[in-house]
Amino acid sequence: MNRRTRTALLGSALLLTVAAAAGSAGASAPDESGREAAALTGEAKLYRSAGDDITFSFDAHLAAKDKADPMKATGTFEFSHYLNGKGAWAKAKVDCLVTGGKVAVVSGVITSSDLPGAKGKRVGITVHDVGHRDRLGYSWLSTGTPTATKDLPKCVSAAPFEKVAKGTGDFSVTPWQPDL
Repeated sequence: MNRRTRTALLGSALLLTVAAAAGSAGASAPDESGREAAALTGEAKLYRSAGDDITFSFDAHLAAKDKADPMKATGTFEFSHYLNGKGAWAKAKVDCLVTGGKVAVVSGVITSSDLPGAKGKRVGITVHDVGHRDRLGYSWLSTGTPTATKDLPKCVSAAPFEKVAKGTGDFSVTPWQPDL
């Protein structure tokens, strides 16, 4: 067997080994793509010219097995807003996550907060993941506070009108791909 033939056979054997390994790895994946159905993660501060310190962080996930029901999403998100030493923070348990492309809407019920009347209220947040220039919106846009929102349905929020401050972080959205 000459050198050229030996090299071709070795290359073919290597390709077959890689293909077989990839095939067996895909067989044990939770779904065809091997990823969760949807996700929203990350942390960033919002830009405000007055110097407000506003932070949002997300750890929200929809498992592949729950792909057909975004209200089975799990996780938490937190937000805070301070100016001149005054403000509040809140933490919410996720109750819905819907993503489309690089946009996510997550809602949840506030489980802890130092804002009077906030605990037990549902809030919704929208994120547009456009790299380091992400945008964000929230359900209490028209009321000014999460405590003034009454009977907010799951997965409802406002358009992502706020800008993320430069260099503060980045959100990551995993697009939801339901069977329609």
